[in-house]
Order: sequence, then C-alpha cells, then structure tokens
Amino acid sequence: MTHPLNCLIVEDEPLAATILEDFVRQIPYLRLTGRCADALQALEALREAPVEVMFLDIHLPGLKGLDFLRSLQYPPQVILTTAYHEYALESYDLNAVDYLLKPIDFERFVKAVQKLKLPAAATTAAPYRHFQFFNVNKKMVRVWLDEIQFVESLKEYVRLHLTGGKSIVTKMQLGELEKSLEGFGFLRIHRSFIVALRHIEAFSATEVTAGATEIPVGRQFKDEVMKALENLSGN
Repeated sequence: MTHPLNCLIVEDEPLAATILEDFVRQIPYLRLTGRCADALQALEALREAPVEVMFLDIHLPGLKGLDFLRSLQYPPQVILTTAYHEYALESYDLNAVDYLLKPIDFERFVKAVQKLKLPAAATTAAPYRHFQFFNVNKKMVRVWLDEIQFVESLKEYVRLHLTGGKSIVTKMQLGELEKSLEGFGFLRIHRSFIVALRHIEAFSATEVTAGATEIPVGRQFKDEVMKALENLSGN
C-alpha cells in the first residue's frame, strides 16, 4: 500500500480551517501535513514537504487564492473553498478538482475528495467505516454506524444504544433517522425502535434481542421483519 495523499489546508478563517482539518482526518486515504492562513505561508509549506492535495480558500488576505494558484508552476490537486458562487467557472479553467461552497458539510466534502486521483495501491486500503454526526448538548458527536445496536424513540428525541453499554440522546424524529440509515443494515421493527441487523443476537415472532436487550416487534412491522430476518439467517 502506498502512502495516503498529503494534504495542505490554506484557509484564514480558524473555524473553517478546523472543520476542514476534522474532515480530512476522517478520510483514510488523506493525511494532513499542515494548515496555513495565507498564500505566503502555503508557498513555504509547499517547498518544505510534498503536498498532493491542497484545500484552498479563494478569499485569502494579501495574495488571493486564485492568483496564488496561477503562480504555481506545478500545483498539487486543488479543491477550492469559498462562500461565493461566482468563481466556479474560473476554477474549472484552473483545473480545480472541485469547488466547495461554505458552509461545507461532510457529505459534500466526501463527494469532492472522491474525485481525487489516488495512488494505485491506495484502493486496497481498509474498507471505509461509515459514521454520522449527531447533535448532543450543542456539540456535534461522531457515531460509527457499526457501533449502533438499536435506536429508541423518545418522542421528539431518539436514544442511540451503542456497543460497550454507551448511549447518546439527540433531538430527531425516529422516521428522520430511519431515512438517514437506509442502506446501512438497519431495520425498523416497531414504531419506537430501529435495530442494527449486525447486532441481532436472537429473534422470535414477537421480539428481537440486540445488545442483550429484548425489543418488541410491532404488529404492523411483523411480516416485513420476519421476512428480513429469515433472509438474513438463510431460511
């Protein structure tokens, strides 16, 4: 396996730079090598160490992002970041990989970095581990989806029961969470419960055991649940 892509963040807004840094650290094939607040710092960073991907803000103090990019004889792969729409066409003329509009959410960030050219062996890296962020007491907390055993509705809130006996509570309707978990191995078994198929330890026509907790199967969900679980067990 070859090394991950070395990344440099060029961003003068501390909060925006911190968000990008967190996003980069969550992608297995990216490695952050530094962050700079202006083009002159970035130029020095490019001279000091190899950089293969640069997240470049357009509105930098002093030398603007696009002018800085034009000045580079051998630029790395560049993903531009800005709060303004009007530079999109110009960015394509400069062969930018993508153009991210602030505020940048993680889903859009992932779509952008998927366009990067990877070293051939990087595609053999460990499988990507999916996660979502949830608002817990005004803090965005990352939850790995494979650690969710089941989800319980608390009317306007939901409680996510996780491996290791942990749990978090976030303000969200169960139906809303059900949609965001589609395709990741979760099953609605009751109007108040969603269960992760990977954590089901036992089941019957009336209940499912997940994470050592017995959870009732709702009458209106019974046929669909039984079909899914029988397919899972190969019956």
